[in-house]
This record gives sequence, C-alpha cells and structure tokens, in this order.
Amino acid sequence: MVSGNLILFLTIWLLQITSQAQRVTPVTSHLGPVIDLGYTALVGNSTSPAGIVNSSVTFFGGIIYAQPPLGDLRFRAPKRLDEDFSAHVTLLDARGWGGTCVQQPAVEGVGQEDCLNLNIWKPSDAKSGAKLPVVVYIHGGGFYFGSSPQFPMYDWVSQSGQIVAVSMNYRLNLFGFLDGAAVRADGTANAGLLDQRAAIEWVQRHITHFGGDPESITIAGESAVGAAVLLQATAYGGVKNPPFKRAIAQSIGLYSLPLPDEIEGVFNNVTSAASCPSNGTEALKCLRDAPLSTLIKSINNVKNNFLAPTIDGPDGFLPGLPSKLIAEGRFSQGLDLIAGHVTNDGQNFAGNPADLNSDADVIAAIVKRYRHMTNATLEKVLQIYPAPGLPNSPFATQYDRTWTIMQEIILACMDQHWVNATLARGGQKLYSYRFNVPNPVTRAANPYMGAMHASDVYFLFDGATGATPFFAPFNVTEAPISKEIISYWTSFTRTGNPSTFKTLFSPMWPTFKGTTRVVMSEDIGGNGSTTSSVVESVPVMESTRCVWWMSQNETRV
Repeated sequence: MVSGNLILFLTIWLLQITSQAQRVTPVTSHLGPVIDLGYTALVGNSTSPAGIVNSSVTFFGGIIYAQPPLGDLRFRAPKRLDEDFSAHVTLLDARGWGGTCVQQPAVEGVGQEDCLNLNIWKPSDAKSGAKLPVVVYIHGGGFYFGSSPQFPMYDWVSQSGQIVAVSMNYRLNLFGFLDGAAVRADGTANAGLLDQRAAIEWVQRHITHFGGDPESITIAGESAVGAAVLLQATAYGGVKNPPFKRAIAQSIGLYSLPLPDEIEGVFNNVTSAASCPSNGTEALKCLRDAPLSTLIKSINNVKNNFLAPTIDGPDGFLPGLPSKLIAEGRFSQGLDLIAGHVTNDGQNFAGNPADLNSDADVIAAIVKRYRHMTNATLEKVLQIYPAPGLPNSPFATQYDRTWTIMQEIILACMDQHWVNATLARGGQKLYSYRFNVPNPVTRAANPYMGAMHASDVYFLFDGATGATPFFAPFNVTEAPISKEIISYWTSFTRTGNPSTFKTLFSPMWPTFKGTTRVVMSEDIGGNGSTTSSVVESVPVMESTRCVWWMSQNETRV
C-alpha cells in the first residue's frame, strides 16, 4: 500500500513538473542578465561599486529573502517567503541596492523597516550548477547601525574569479534586538540574528542558480559581526547543524550582554518614549501599531549598544554567554575557521590619550564599556596590567595600558579562545592572524592611533569609507596589502586553506597549533611588489592574560 506521505510527495512533484513545463520560454530582459529562481526572476548588471563596468562580474542587489517584517511581524522571527514555482514569474530589477535598515541614532527618512534584502556578486561566466564556493559577508556596526552598501564585494569576486559573494541587511537596534518578558511572550528576541540565519538559509536554497555551491558556504564579518559569526556558530548551544561550512571572525566585539533587569529597563525606555504600556500583552500590541516616526523616538531613548544580542533562554538562539559556550564545547564542531584581530583594536575604545593619566582614569574607561565588573576584578586588572613606570610594566603610557586592556577583554582574546577550543576538540583547518596596517583615512584624523579597529575592513573593500562609502585610492604599498588579505580570505572560502590561492609574495599561513599566526604588514618604503607580512608566535604574556579574561563572568561576553 502506498503511504499518504508518498502520495502527497508525488502530487507536489507532478504539479511542479507541470508548472515548469508551462514556462518553456526563458525569461530575458534588455536591461541585463537574468536569473530565474522559479518563484521570481532577477535582472542584474556588471557595474562595480565605483561605477566601473567590468563584464567579468555580475551584480544582483536588493533581493528580498524574507517577508517584510511589518505589522504583526514586527518584533518576530523572519518569516519565509512563498517560494513555490510560478508559471507566470515576475521579473524584478536587481541592478541596485535594496533599502537599508533603520539606524541608531534614528532619523526619519533614513532607513526603513522593510529591509530584509541581500546582494550577490558572481563571475559573469558562472553557470547554474557550477558549484563555486560562496562567501556571505555580514556587515558590522554594533548591531545598531551599518548597511550592506558600505561593504561591496566586487573585488573579492573580480580578484578570485572562482567564488560567489553575498552581503545582506538585517534588522538593527530596536527592530532587531528588542527583548523583555513581553517580547518573549508574543515575539522573538534576537530577531536580527535570526534575520542573518534566514539570509544564509535563503542562500542555501537558491545560490545554485548563481553558480554557487550551497554545501560550501563561508560566513564572515568584523567587530559586532565578528561576534555575530561566533554567535551563529554557538547558536542553540551547537546542537543544530549550521547552514555554513566555514567562518571568518574579524575582531570579535561584544559589549557586556545585559542582565534581566537591564533588559526590562531598556524595554521600559522604549515603551515610555512611544507612550505605550510598559508590560503585558498591550505593550507589544501598542508598539506594533505605532508608526515608524514614534518608534524613532523609542530608538533614540536607548543608549547605543543596549539594543543588541541577549541571552534568550536555554532553548533560545543564544542560551548562554558566548565565552562560556565556547569553553563548554557548546558550538558547531567541524567548522573551518579563521579568527583574529587588528594590532591596535583597543585604541578606538580607550578614549583620548590626554584624558588617561591615572589608575582611576583607566578604571573609568573600562567600566564605561564593561559595566558589570566587580571591584575585585578591577583591582586584579590593575595588577595584571602594571602601571607605566613600574619595573615590570610593558606600557609607556596610561593610554597604552588602557587600550591594551580594552582590546584584550574580548577583541584580541575571543579569537584565541575559539581557535584553542576548536583545536582541543580535533579541529584541523584553523588559522589565526593579526592585521598590522592602519586605515590611512582614520589615521590622518587620529595621528596617535596605529592599526586601529576596522583597518582590515578598509583593505577588504577597496578603501570604502563612510556610511555612504567613497573609495579612497590605495598608494603603491597599500595595494599589495589589499590583494593579500582578499586572496587569503577567498582562498579560504574556496578550500578551507588561506594559502592555497594566496598571492605569490605572501607568506604561507600555517594552521593554528596553539601559538602560530600570520601578521599582515605593509612594506613601507617598498616598490609595491610585496608586503612585510610574517608568521609569529603569540606572546606568552598575551596568551596568559587572554586565558584569564575568558574565565571572567563579570565581563558578560
């Protein structure tokens, strides 16, 4: 006897075959190349972010990957599109960027709620089913600002010629990260992280049409989204298989995750600014009914970084502190991994050197970002990082001391924590790095800084700078650094090994065995034919401090 499930499967299969037979004429457009997804078709173009036409790369932008998160879907997990095959397909213009998400500080007319879209760059000659490796880049910005147009991936595809690249927008601040008892009763915490996951899953379902391999996806991101890459790997405590094979985590950065009373305090700030009830079912109904102009007031009534990922329960997306999940082995095993940071990441968060002159100034800078630290922990920090002038101090100034502390709390230590935990569990394709070249635009405005936070991003995206990016040209010795890091990243995307398709002048990048990492450095004064990159061992003092930081609950990271 044939089972009911088999009959249902055969019925659906026959309907799909019948529908597909009805569309015998391929979808075409005079506007550009077309990709037919079955439920819709997209027309793209071959223009780079700088407006340069290059037929080797084709771009498709503003592709919707989930239902608009409006009305009753506000503050809920993203809902999948109706992707059933249609005999009468709609051709959509995908030659430009889609709408970007509401930012913080929020301004009317800047950003929109209906922003769940992604962008794809493919080699123009890549055919459907070519099975090219795929990299999905998730933009940073503290989970409260930023957008995909700031991070164009044209160069990655143009330079490699053998990958498909994707970027996305996801809900930020209030729309992506509102939490509280009312949200958990009738909504979803960490909706922005679920948006990221939904976009990756859309890529899995459809990237074959663009020549990509759904079984060979790398996710990548920097700063807050270096953290998001980590959170995607620790999602659900690692018990569910992730929709990606590899991960690149750059300068993993989280502020202190909030305590339950702080979550409710943020929720109350949001509701009071919107003139909504502060609790119960009416609170969320009121927020869902409110116009965007009202919720802009709510966004601006909350401090930056307080609308960000939260621990949402034992069965939630984030069931515990990331540092503890990693230590406990509660993360996706078997991922190929690159994790590292920039030499002077902490300088962006230490404050002005002129304001750092005493132990009290150092403490004030720390608790401004990591507000849960106890007095006992802070006293220990001052001992581990001795003040300038003491015989055993490696610090020339209180500023050097402060930025090193700010950096090692998470930005320079979580990468070591993750690769070491993966190595201990049998991981093989693991790579660590330190990026040692400053962003020259930021350096010109802040001459006291070295290779500051996000310097690597500048070189990965053609010198892109600003919320509406302009593209600063590289000088003769900066250009090889850009080629080097893009080659490492795209080689890793292709093979799980950053050295397989590296530039000829770059050092071989050894797998991580507890200490080894690549240091990417500019050949200052050279002729542009090489870099000064080397392989180094992580200093023992740095490793020791990092092990201590990753054992501290008070940091809430």
